Amino acid sequence: MFYIYIIYSNDAEKFYVGHSENPWERILQHNEDRNDKYTGKYQNWELKAVFEVSNNRGDALKIEKFIKTQKNKKLLLKLIDPEFIPNDTLALLVRVPHVRD
Repeated sequence: MFYIYIIYSNDAEKFYVGHSENPWERILQHNEDRNDKYTGKYQNWELKAVFEVSNNRGDALKIEKFIKTQKNKKLLLKLIDPEFIPNDTLALLVRVPHVRD
């Protein structure tokens, strides 16, 4: 299963959206790898939301790209809101109810 995840750095006040088969392991990598192109510049990333997408990496990439091209903080805030139900292009997203710390 591929997931879309949203992380946030309180220090930098920045969000990052990615996809992974294991977002819980991926957040550890974001926090440890200082050479990462974007997330390595900042520290203390926190997992804010995780969504199941599908068993197809292409679906996850398509949705990740869609979210990133919106360049819309309001959309990210909606996505991390547990009450928000994704629709239209984001309809494949199924919220994973519990985000691990």
